[in-house]
Amino acid sequence: MSVKIRLKKFGSKARPYYRIVVQDAREPRDGRTIEELGIYHPIEAEEKQVAFDADKVRSWLDKGAQPTDTVKSLLNRKNFTL
Repeated sequence: MSVKIRLKKFGSKARPYYRIVVQDAREPRDGRTIEELGIYHPIEAEEKQVAFDADKVRSWLDKGAQPTDTVKSLLNRKNFTL
């Protein structure tokens, strides 16, 4: 089973809100998740846009989960090294 760390969309078209989640790669974007790791709120102020649990992210990366390109850039914003 291939596991990805990716975004799951919530909110409306004009007010998007995302959760950073761990999902099976075969699940649809808004499908069943294994675990929620954090949030991404693009409309908020820059310092409040991204929040996540670094310990959980690190443990999933150690288990072999692959982050998507977007999630990689969000983690890098908070100076999280992959």
